[in-house]
Amino acid sequence: MNWVNDQFYKWVAGLYKRFNASFAKGLAETFTKSNEWRYKMTPEFEDGRLEGVLATTGVALLLAAVIVTFIVYGERLSTKAARLTSPSKPVLEKATFSSEKRQVREWGKWIPSDYSMPKPDPYPNWSIVDTKPLPYRPFRYGPKYNITMGLRSLKPTDWIELDNHYPRYHADKARRIQERGEKCCRTAPEAYPAAVELLEELTNYLPARYPTLYRRTPLGLDNLWSGERFDITTRPLPEDPMQMCARLVQDDLAIMIEKTDGEYYLMAGAVLLAGFWRLSDKYMMRLSDVHTSGKVPEYEERLEKGMMNLFRRLKPEEMVARNNYFVQVDDNLAWSRSIGPEDSPSMDSPSSTSWNTAEKNRAVEHHFFRSERQTLRRLPRTGAIVFTIRTYFHPITEIAQEDYVPGRLASAVRSWGDDVSRYKGREMFGDVLLEYLDQKHKEQVERGLDLSREDELRSFPF
Repeated sequence: MNWVNDQFYKWVAGLYKRFNASFAKGLAETFTKSNEWRYKMTPEFEDGRLEGVLATTGVALLLAAVIVTFIVYGERLSTKAARLTSPSKPVLEKATFSSEKRQVREWGKWIPSDYSMPKPDPYPNWSIVDTKPLPYRPFRYGPKYNITMGLRSLKPTDWIELDNHYPRYHADKARRIQERGEKCCRTAPEAYPAAVELLEELTNYLPARYPTLYRRTPLGLDNLWSGERFDITTRPLPEDPMQMCARLVQDDLAIMIEKTDGEYYLMAGAVLLAGFWRLSDKYMMRLSDVHTSGKVPEYEERLEKGMMNLFRRLKPEEMVARNNYFVQVDDNLAWSRSIGPEDSPSMDSPSSTSWNTAEKNRAVEHHFFRSERQTLRRLPRTGAIVFTIRTYFHPITEIAQEDYVPGRLASAVRSWGDDVSRYKGREMFGDVLLEYLDQKHKEQVERGLDLSREDELRSFPF
């Protein structure tokens, strides 16, 4: 009997370490009490055969209890796993290190994926005359302004957005390609295959999504509105592949390449309508330096780690999007003249472009709402990350006519901390802007706007 006791206690100790400490402890205490009870029995119960029966019965009962526990525990794990199959946030691939802390792949090397982006459905009733820009209004009520990446999952069908502002964007891009060339469009040799892959992806996507604007051809695609024909098969290509991509869409474009140090670098770009930054300042920079050189508030403290994880884990079949917003005090989509000449010294220079050169408190008629819709995806063949930046540009006096917008935007501007205010230039326009927005909000309330229905009628980022 002592041997049975010894073996049982060793077994329970194993349970204690491996599974449920409280459960195993309870078993041990129960068995100890049962032994105390056994030694109080009358002499006839001290027969060795009965001891064996009791011991065997006790072990069988304990085993049955353990089996039931494992079944319940397994069901709980299965239920938990099932809940995790429908996440609300973008699904990213697991960390690049295994349990042995070894890299899954060598930095700077990509094994081509066989993923192919599905053919998109045609945009419903799309028209270069009638399809208005989507009304992105990506600002929230204060009192707190949260600095986050603000990512959301995006369906492949919705990768590129075109609307009836296309003619203006197309003309502005063509003019700037002619005037500024490599200052706005450049491709490093090591990024050339990725730029060609991006061109091929757009050539497949655009005629399917916007069949009244683009037609697929054996050589590439035709623009049915402008009459342009794009040959993507001739080698060498007739112009820089990023420049060709720029002519096709309203977005600015950037390609980030992973190098052997595990960092991502801006190695190709067509940045023609950015307003506040220049490709020539950021070209070939690390991802982190692109943001810190632009003095993005709290980038190193709040954003850097998450952004690096995103870039390293993003899979070709995934796509994410985010929105931001600014206020601009001039009407130039391509370059905001209010922060200085576009060809002024580098951003790192003391005499560089900045809000310090802007005219303070210009009339609200000069205030424009500038919002970017940014998307990120990984190209399957080269593994490069493509960053699209679509700018939406409207007079403040126009968007302030929309229900709920002036009150919410005024609250958002007031929620900016000192660092965000400096970054967005609030000192130069805040007084005029807030006075105007407050008045428009008051007018909406006085005419009967039901503030309690805003969440029902408008949802972020609209």
